[in-house]
Amino acid sequence: MSSRLLRPTSAPAITLGEIARGLGLAHEGDDVSVTGVALHTQAVMPGDVFVALQGVNRHGSEMVDEALAQGAVAVFTDAAGCSALGTTATPVVVAEDPRQLLGALSALVYGTAQENHPPVFSVTGTNGKTSTAFLLEALLRGIGRRTALSTTAERRVDGVAYPSSLTTPEAPDIHAMLALSREKGVGGVAIEVSAQALVKNRLQGVMSAVVGFTNLSHDHFEDFGGMEPYLQAKATLFQPGMARRGVICVDGEWGRTLAQQVTIPFTTVAGHARGPSEWSYEVLDEASETSRWHLRGPAGESLELRAPIIGEHMVANASLAVVMLKESGVALEDISAAMGPGTTGIPASIPGRVEKVSGTSGPSVFLDAGRSADAYEHTLAAIRALTTGKIVMVCGTSGNRDATKRPVMGAVAARGAEVVIVTDDDPRKEDPALIRAGLLEGARSVRHRDVHDIPDPTTAIRFALTLVGEGDSVLWSGPGSQSYRDVGGEKVPYSAKREAQNALADAGWPEVAEERGP
Repeated sequence: MSSRLLRPTSAPAITLGEIARGLGLAHEGDDVSVTGVALHTQAVMPGDVFVALQGVNRHGSEMVDEALAQGAVAVFTDAAGCSALGTTATPVVVAEDPRQLLGALSALVYGTAQENHPPVFSVTGTNGKTSTAFLLEALLRGIGRRTALSTTAERRVDGVAYPSSLTTPEAPDIHAMLALSREKGVGGVAIEVSAQALVKNRLQGVMSAVVGFTNLSHDHFEDFGGMEPYLQAKATLFQPGMARRGVICVDGEWGRTLAQQVTIPFTTVAGHARGPSEWSYEVLDEASETSRWHLRGPAGESLELRAPIIGEHMVANASLAVVMLKESGVALEDISAAMGPGTTGIPASIPGRVEKVSGTSGPSVFLDAGRSADAYEHTLAAIRALTTGKIVMVCGTSGNRDATKRPVMGAVAARGAEVVIVTDDDPRKEDPALIRAGLLEGARSVRHRDVHDIPDPTTAIRFALTLVGEGDSVLWSGPGSQSYRDVGGEKVPYSAKREAQNALADAGWPEVAEERGP
């Protein structure tokens, strides 16, 4: 992946005075020309305004000297930050709450206000956001458009990859990406949107052409405290100032609840047997790595679709993506043509989402990024439909996150798999043993299941492969396509895909040769 900053190659000329007036603020010092916005010193480029915010442990004003040395020409901060600057001659704009204006600032600097950017397709929900964004981007490519994509797993503009860590980037990165997309002639941008990003106003100044909702399940209670506040955070994406149109999956009760609150024009989609909806999907066939389904619309529209995805939950994501594209004005005939004759359908490759990483014979090994009970349940059901033997599940979850969901996750894992191996995933700064204990508690509450506690994930996947043979499946849920493990707050390079395929090869099973690692 490229280490380059995600920036347009040129920015519209704007002065600090124009920025201040646009935000309804005043500025102090010289009226310098600004060409970019940086929230961290590592991202500073010459001509940037450096945003100095109050952090958890320190104030960004402490890094101003470093930012100026790297070429920043002005500072955007709060009263405390301005006071810390002292009598310096550095040009500065002061706001009561600069974070709340970060999107507006970025839109002014990059010229992306008033929808001066390609059409944006934003997807939110608990599970399926990444998959739906990838499927949207694939469909856009399929109809001949240049594309941009922003997800936890990957960020790219017109085929060029950029670093990705946050589910939804900070506002300066979002607007820089939109400006670069405009510069490259991109015809559609698919963005994965987290509830945390919405609360932190990271999409300020971005008007989505269409927004989509996948589902809501128990997660992130450490931030929201319960399902209702969690839903309300997601619902802010479906407001008139945020989106033109919406598509809501109403397979679950929270989608139906959201549909009762939305004031922008919207439509609904659901499985044909899951209750009333304007669009309905029906799975026709699930081969080992491809699904085929029917999608029907409110005006009698009918479309048969195919995609290299596994499980009804993935079909729900793909149907959501198709209806979002239809709501943007794309004809169903064009969507159908995007699949191409003789192909597996929608030209999508979704890393770490029910991704098969094993060969053509021996046990099937799947990677998934799921870290919730709902994700476990759907993924296990999808793999069960393809498995003639037993399922061994390797699972771990994140530290410093909602601990109340862990026993529930463990119980779901044990109900869906004959063997459960609990391992470490991203402990962050939490004691890994405490994280595993929550999962183990739930797994051991299910009778007649074989449960193991193996802290080291590499050891865990290798042990899993000693328990399986032809016709069996292994699901390793948690790491997905992530390229690191967060241990003690440090990101240690780690690829679950490479480790799984190395383990398969060492066990004598076929592997994907190009993924074989040291």
